Amino acid sequence: MKSVLKTLMVTGLLVAAATASAQEFKIGYVNLDRVLRDATPAKAAQAKLEVEFSRREKELTETAQRIKSASDKFEKDAPTLLEGERGRRQRDLVEQDREFQRKRREFQEDLNQRKNEELASVLDRANRVVKQIFDQEKYDLIVQEAVFASPRVDITDKVIKSLNTALGK
Repeated sequence: MKSVLKTLMVTGLLVAAATASAQEFKIGYVNLDRVLRDATPAKAAQAKLEVEFSRREKELTETAQRIKSASDKFEKDAPTLLEGERGRRQRDLVEQDREFQRKRREFQEDLNQRKNEELASVLDRANRVVKQIFDQEKYDLIVQEAVFASPRVDITDKVIKSLNTALGK
């Protein structure tokens, strides 16, 4: 009987201690997707990429239209063409398409590389802001990925506001 009573008392004390320490534990949550979508530095990085790659993208679009027009013309003219001419034009179309696909892949690779560079820069700045909030407001834990997070612990708006303010300085 004494051991059961001791066990109950120890369990009660542990529950009380856990409750007391849980109330002192300060947790924050940052939604990185929102930061990368809504923060001014992220928007500036996106605009920079659009300017940087718009000319090449326009050229690719124009090339695709030219190839499509040439292909349509070939399909229309094919029945009346001599065999040698038909083969030559078909090879030209295949070669143009192959070159277009190569340029499109290069464009996509270059764009992805630059996106990753810009994203890394914004993430670095965001992590510094999170660390600053962590230190200033004395958080015990700040997480960036969670299945569910209460708005009470969501500090995403603080991070975005701080990033936007730091950009203006």
